[in-house]
Amino acid sequence: MSLYEVAILGNATPLERETLTATLRDMIGDFGLDVGEDVLVHDGGTIAGRDKRAAFAAIYFGGEPPGDVDAAQELVRSSAPIIPSLPEGADLADRLPGFLRSANASWRRRDDPGMVDAATAMLECVGLLRPQRRVFISYRRTDSRAAAHQLHDRLNARGFDVFLDTHDIRPGDPFQDVLWHRLVDSDVMVMLDTPAYFDSRWTRQELGRALAKDIQVLRVVWPGHSPSKLTNMAETVFLDSGALEGADGPIAVATADEIARKVERLRSRAIAARYMAITGKLRADAEKIGATVEGIGAHRAISLRLPDGRLIWAYPIVGVPTAEILHDVADKARRANMKDAPVLVYDHIGIRDAWSAHLRWLDEQISAVRALKVSEAGWALAAWED
Repeated sequence: MSLYEVAILGNATPLERETLTATLRDMIGDFGLDVGEDVLVHDGGTIAGRDKRAAFAAIYFGGEPPGDVDAAQELVRSSAPIIPSLPEGADLADRLPGFLRSANASWRRRDDPGMVDAATAMLECVGLLRPQRRVFISYRRTDSRAAAHQLHDRLNARGFDVFLDTHDIRPGDPFQDVLWHRLVDSDVMVMLDTPAYFDSRWTRQELGRALAKDIQVLRVVWPGHSPSKLTNMAETVFLDSGALEGADGPIAVATADEIARKVERLRSRAIAARYMAITGKLRADAEKIGATVEGIGAHRAISLRLPDGRLIWAYPIVGVPTAEILHDVADKARRANMKDAPVLVYDHIGIRDAWSAHLRWLDEQISAVRALKVSEAGWALAAWED
């Protein structure tokens, strides 16, 4: 049985289908999954045989006249998610069947030949990527303020939730607590590597803590600057002298767009690395107390057999848990017909004390799902009560 199934429907050309499938294969490979085994890719001819127990999403390529209309309509009747996909600037009404026009379309941009945006939308729908698209910009205000502000606005325009210290901390909030909280809830750090970047202990800490949390770092190196060996692990964009309009930015538009594309691709790598770090810690602690991991289910749920024979389902999540995420886990467990309350597993390091108190209150009030800090997994599971 496959854990995930997706479909490419409508008027996709053979090249578009091949390109999107290759990008999906590359991105799910970050999670140790394989197309054809763990993830099945359907077309209009095979979609009727999909396994309705698997996490599923379809993308529909609009065209004139629209194709695979009956297959798409059947998916809509069964409440399966379908993402309309259109070329940038295309007329929605002419290219989509009427029953899909109310859904928000994914526009295929000319600067995205690998269809990373489309693949990302599909993986968000099946639950491999979280829908929150969070980016943290690390920089020295004295060196790269204009570039940081530009990237903040440009990434926001492309659908990212971007943290920049001068924009996103409210007056009166504890500055460093909020900064670390937003860092640990980010998937990618954009590091503006200027000559004075490592002169600040705060930027040194931001980089070190990002690496400690398996957050992917996109390093943007200033012209003429020799980057530190400390950042050899980071994905890098080197700026030449013509890529900056001033000493501190902004960055040339084409280069800024390249940075945005790299951020999008790094997301799956970051989420996979952080997910695997949490599951690895959970497995190790479970085995210490005599529990065993029995399998992996849809939506990355992990079945744990406790020493007394009870089976619990754990849902590792990346980033900061919210009431919305608790509800999502409970809903996934309900649809999977799990008898007992599922367990949301998370890494609490870096989360604000006020938010941790909020999570404790939610855990006390909500019986449909339970929360577990991965650092306390063995301790808590050894005394687990229904």
